[in-house]
Amino acid sequence: MSLDNKRHCIVTGGAGFIGSHLVERLLDDGHIVTIIDNFANGRPDNLLPVKDRAGLTVKALDVADHDAIRPLFEGVDWVFHLAALADIVPSIQRPFDYHHANVDGTMSVLEAARAAGVKRFVYAASSSCYGLPEVTPTPESAPAQPMYPYALTKWVGEQYVMHWAQTYQLPAVSLRLFNVFGPRHRTTGAYGAVFGVFLAQKLAGRPYTVVGDGSQTRDFTFVTDVVDAFVTAAASDVAGEIMNVGSGGTYSVTRLVDLLGGPRIHIPKRPGEPDCTFADTAKIRRLLGWTPKVRFEDGVATMLDNIEYWRDAPVWTPDGIAAATADWFKHLGR
Repeated sequence: MSLDNKRHCIVTGGAGFIGSHLVERLLDDGHIVTIIDNFANGRPDNLLPVKDRAGLTVKALDVADHDAIRPLFEGVDWVFHLAALADIVPSIQRPFDYHHANVDGTMSVLEAARAAGVKRFVYAASSSCYGLPEVTPTPESAPAQPMYPYALTKWVGEQYVMHWAQTYQLPAVSLRLFNVFGPRHRTTGAYGAVFGVFLAQKLAGRPYTVVGDGSQTRDFTFVTDVVDAFVTAAASDVAGEIMNVGSGGTYSVTRLVDLLGGPRIHIPKRPGEPDCTFADTAKIRRLLGWTPKVRFEDGVATMLDNIEYWRDAPVWTPDGIAAATADWFKHLGR
């Protein structure tokens, strides 16, 4: 890569599932990368593939600590803001923490980026903002109707990003991600990390805990496709836009279990969960020329090839899930 094409990048949440894959891609492309991560969700082990790479710096900081992170943005070209608290139930139990991380943290990063005059800002938004969508495939114009504080705080963070693009001309875009999966997928959460839940159960010889009858479908999107969308967005001149990132299809949980192989049991369907998530990706295809490349079946095969990653993950049982999701049913089951 020529010096003219090399970029200095910041990846917040770079030790997380998606963030670590993005860091790997940026380094492979010849860029300089600074990770900002407080390791609330991120794992040091996720960075083992890149730990000795030239051009990588890791800063263990909270993105909401504005005074601490601001100096790191000087001379930075591209900012990828992925740092966030995730999962539904903890957001119901600890809404203040989620606002601090996902809203205050986003504003802190935005202001650091604006002060430094960065050239591109890419925000990792969540398709959970659509709630129970009335239309599938769901376009970006669908109304936001977040069902729980995690979804709300990610959507509010997105509004800050778009406002900074409008008011301060920050060259920012927001990518609404649909059901990302792949190696290093999170091992926490009784639903959000469905792959982690199922693969840990497979390793332990336990049946898969299928929510409801398993007919619900999800737009499972492979992580390398998502990373490619981030890099493509950063390299473009598109700004002030919100774009869905999805696989081009939607797949049932029953289909996933069939591909993984093994016995299953069924647990109660959860309130506030859509029967189908399915991204309308016409906008990102038109504006960025981005298209997904990894077939669902091939992505699942890759997960099985990397199954040992989940050897130490918690193994969920129906009773454990019922206890972990009690507040979910209490607050959303109306």
